[in-house]
Amino acid sequence: MEESLKVYVVEFGDRRHYQMQYVDPVTGKKKTRSTCIVRTGRKKDRTEAERVAAKWEAELREGRYCAPSKITWAEFRERYEMEALAGLADGTFHKVGAVFSVLERVLNPLRLADVTAARLSHYQAELRRQGRSEDTIASHLAHIKAALSWAVKVGMLAKAPKIEKPRRAKGSDGMKGRPITTEEFERMLAKVDSVVGDKVAISWVHLLEGLWWSGLRLGEALDLWWDRDDRLRVLLAGEESMFRIRAEHEKGHRNRILPMAPDFAEFLERTPFEKREGRVFTPSPRRPGQADLSLEWVSRTISRIGERAGVVVETNAKTGKKKYASAHDLRRSFGQRWASHLMPSDLMVLMRHRSISVTMNYYVGVNAQGTAKKLWATHREKPAGNILANSDPIRPDSDVPGDDHKAMQNLDLGN
Repeated sequence: MEESLKVYVVEFGDRRHYQMQYVDPVTGKKKTRSTCIVRTGRKKDRTEAERVAAKWEAELREGRYCAPSKITWAEFRERYEMEALAGLADGTFHKVGAVFSVLERVLNPLRLADVTAARLSHYQAELRRQGRSEDTIASHLAHIKAALSWAVKVGMLAKAPKIEKPRRAKGSDGMKGRPITTEEFERMLAKVDSVVGDKVAISWVHLLEGLWWSGLRLGEALDLWWDRDDRLRVLLAGEESMFRIRAEHEKGHRNRILPMAPDFAEFLERTPFEKREGRVFTPSPRRPGQADLSLEWVSRTISRIGERAGVVVETNAKTGKKKYASAHDLRRSFGQRWASHLMPSDLMVLMRHRSISVTMNYYVGVNAQGTAKKLWATHREKPAGNILANSDPIRPDSDVPGDDHKAMQNLDLGN
């Protein structure tokens, strides 16, 4: 509760007891309770009523009095989106909106206070039943926790429910998909027209190729412009081609100029000068006159293309449910291709990760097979007879090298 909250003792002619009252700092409405002290008119009884009122005020200030909130979920969501989310990146705003929409479908809360720990536990179980990954569930809960903490901060909720976040299983690398191969990507391109139709297929192929060569997140690609300085835009200048990203549209919330992969710069250079205006990518709707496609719809369409091409990137070990290639798997492929050419710190800048650990966990580790091939190639190129050690083999039961070379060869090293 706000520090300005004050509980007063009031008297009503039709009430037998002294009443205590305060103005709710959130709704502006008066809240009234009985002190249970008989209204006699004597000073000592009035003083006792004031003592009871002071105790209630202290409980309200310290949050020990948790009256059921009458604030509706709809009222809370409107305020949270207008006051807390308006200044964040567009992607965050849409992500939280999507989380709230799922929560409303699963829990259908009428009041903010209906979002309890027990109901959120059910929410987790339902998402898991639907086949959502543990990372997705954890992301949902993180956004919900932040929202409820804000509600407590502004006085809309007396106390936030305790949220038990799911723990990652041992051995899990956290990746919900995988980088796809060039052959798999070509299969996806071949299936575009069967999903979106022949007439608009070229605009969707252009988007998929842009995601493949740029490493952009889908939301970034759909908001990439040729000519708007107030948005995410491209700056083509040959070897100095860059992205300009405004803080309000970037996941890291900072104004940044970032390098562009040469492949993507060359891809953009193929666009004629007279067409370099507006958005870089404009996937066309299948039906003429259809409204602009939402991020969620475009994402689902790309996953449908991945499914039609039969590109499976993950299979749930418990349910057997398959996850097909998505827009983000194209970004993973971009990261994998460049991981073998760049130092982790440079790859972190190219991928626009906030933490080097993300770069290491998701991309650098996938090059183990490539590293193994390089090791063996180097081994085959070494001069004949060259070994890592410069001395002769040593007997396991002796400090004297060389004499028992033949005996060493007869040892069963497999055991």
